[in-house]
Amino acid sequence: MAHLLNKPVFFSTLLTIILLSSTRLLASYLSISPPLIASFLPLAPLILYLFYSISKRSASLPPGPLSIPLFGNWLQVGNDLNHQLLASMAQKYGPVFLLKLGSKNLAVVSDPELASQDMVFTVYGDHWRKMRRIMTLPFFTNKVVHHYSEMKRLQLMLYNIMYRMMFDSKFESQRIRCSYRQRGLTLKEAGSCRAEGLHFSTTTFVEKRREIMAAKGEKHKIRCAIDHIIDAQLKGEISEANVLYIVENINVAAIETTLWSMEWAIAELVNHPHVQCKIRDEITTILQGDAVTESNLHQLPYLQATVKETLRLHAPIPLLVPHMNLEEAKLGGYTIPKESKVVVNAWWLANNPSWWKNPEEFRPERFLEEESGTDAVAGGKVDFRFLPFGVGRRSCPGIILALPILALVIAKLVMNFEMRPPIGLEKIDVSEKGGQFSLHIANHSTVAFTPIAA
Repeated sequence: MAHLLNKPVFFSTLLTIILLSSTRLLASYLSISPPLIASFLPLAPLILYLFYSISKRSASLPPGPLSIPLFGNWLQVGNDLNHQLLASMAQKYGPVFLLKLGSKNLAVVSDPELASQDMVFTVYGDHWRKMRRIMTLPFFTNKVVHHYSEMKRLQLMLYNIMYRMMFDSKFESQRIRCSYRQRGLTLKEAGSCRAEGLHFSTTTFVEKRREIMAAKGEKHKIRCAIDHIIDAQLKGEISEANVLYIVENINVAAIETTLWSMEWAIAELVNHPHVQCKIRDEITTILQGDAVTESNLHQLPYLQATVKETLRLHAPIPLLVPHMNLEEAKLGGYTIPKESKVVVNAWWLANNPSWWKNPEEFRPERFLEEESGTDAVAGGKVDFRFLPFGVGRRSCPGIILALPILALVIAKLVMNFEMRPPIGLEKIDVSEKGGQFSLHIANHSTVAFTPIAA
């Protein structure tokens, strides 16, 4: 800390002493009264600090707004570092810029090429690797996902999939069944539709599974994810707090973000009925009466394009989870100071008109035409314009589960219902809220579901 402050403090003090001793000389030379000059002396340290900061920044650091001592850029940006604000700053300062948040540096990356470079100097600690392995193995490997892919019921599908993998149980209740006879359903109510059957204590479930494992020991076969996680705790790999942290974060990260994406998809389908028709025609023509399953999703390119377009326009994670470079690094010709946080504005990568044609439009066709090679996790080269779940080791492990679930839900809805806005409205409101690490619909609207005759 002393090393960082010694230069500006030393020169500020020196300047103050010089000015104090030279007040009369300056007053005589400039024909200004000594009291007037003296009134500006308290500002001397601040002025020198600003000049010092500017000269230091211009040398090698990324551009960015001028920071204020102690506060950094807090007064300019406040606490709302949302994707829209950072996108507007990127247009002013460039594809990589630096913010000072108090004494900490935040480098914001808003360019596909730089985003790919940023991933190169990402450092993964031992604790991070361990937590990643424990979270991924029981939930998000192909083997686990396929094992649970035969659950086909639409109601509570997402929660049933996640909680069956976690606790080897699922929720069955007439009380939470959404009646097909209902012609209108509020999207907000759809969220509460699951809540009635989910009033449970995470701690209670964890303790119950721990009792079962303790009672049966090695004879108890690990059947679900929570068994795997508790087993890691018993081996001393993680703490009890880590166990609860993993379970609670799966609920938010894997379930809530997918539900938000479902809500966005329904809203856009309501506002674009021709997309509903195209999906319905594709399924009818290609599958010829067969049900849509995970195994035949690859035969439905327009359905997959609709999922991608939803995730592009309404990024579930607009700002990718930031990471810290433990050593000084170079990015885009600039120096990123040691222990800076680096964040990628994934929303701006996917909505910048420099890289996308009419990005504000909801148009699934773009992924079949000009963007046909774009994929979040392709078998070959990754397109860094489209990173709804991140990329590499720090990507969201739930992508292997979220993408097929979104496609299956959309297919089930479109094949069974015609979705329309409420009477009196041509479209429903798709205003957004959030914008840091989540993005969801601001105003929950009523949607009319009209059953399609068999």
